[in-house]
Amino acid sequence: MSFFKKYNGTANARLLRMERVIWPLVYGGLLALVLAWFTENRQATDATGLYAVGCVALAMGVAVFVLRSRQKEE
Repeated sequence: MSFFKKYNGTANARLLRMERVIWPLVYGGLLALVLAWFTENRQATDATGLYAVGCVALAMGVAVFVLRSRQKEE
C-alpha cells in the first residue's frame, strides 16, 4: 500500500486539455514576470507589457487550476 494515490491520467478529452494547459500558463506567466523584473531598468515600456502578459497568463493558469480541481471524473 502506497502513501500517495497513483494518477494515470484521465480519458475525458476536456479534462485532459485542461490539465495540459495549466502548467504552461502558470510557468509562462512566472517567466514573463521575471523577465519584466530584469528588463525594468532599461526598457520600461517593454517591462510594462511583460508584467501585463505575465499577470494575465498566471491568473488564467490559476483559474484553470481551480476549475479543474472542482471537476469530477465521469
